[in-house]
Amino acid sequence: MNKVRYFLFLMAAFAIFQSCNSDVVVDTFEEIPNQNWTYTKPIKAKLNVIDHSKAYQINVQFRHTLDYKYANVWLRFHIIGPDKKAIIERQEFQLALPNGEWLGKGSGSLYSYELVFKDYYKFNQNGNYTIMVEQNMRDNPLAGVNDVGLKIMLAP
Repeated sequence: MNKVRYFLFLMAAFAIFQSCNSDVVVDTFEEIPNQNWTYTKPIKAKLNVIDHSKAYQINVQFRHTLDYKYANVWLRFHIIGPDKKAIIERQEFQLALPNGEWLGKGSGSLYSYELVFKDYYKFNQNGNYTIMVEQNMRDNPLAGVNDVGLKIMLAP
């Protein structure tokens, strides 16, 4: 009987956890080979917009090691719509305080961030979109970057 209750408890907890994340439509996270992110290896995500009147939040998931030598990161975004036209934007994200303290969540020598690129973004038409993010720093490759991803969810 206890095993049945335990199983039901786990299933209910799983259902609750899944319902909290039901607005996430894309969640990618790619390991960067040798922790050296080059310009030529952008992170890509595909999204099918079926109702362009809805707003989305687009976040970058970024994880670096202690070998990362900057307090910020410049990223270049490409939003390519169904008409193949691209909207390109460059944005800076702060990763550390002026005293060098990392702002991300640390676990050993790895620091994780979820950086907001677009907070309440509406796509201009229905259809398939590709969203790409590339590093846009002076160093190429950019050392100390462990993983990068995109998380796209319906805005609240």
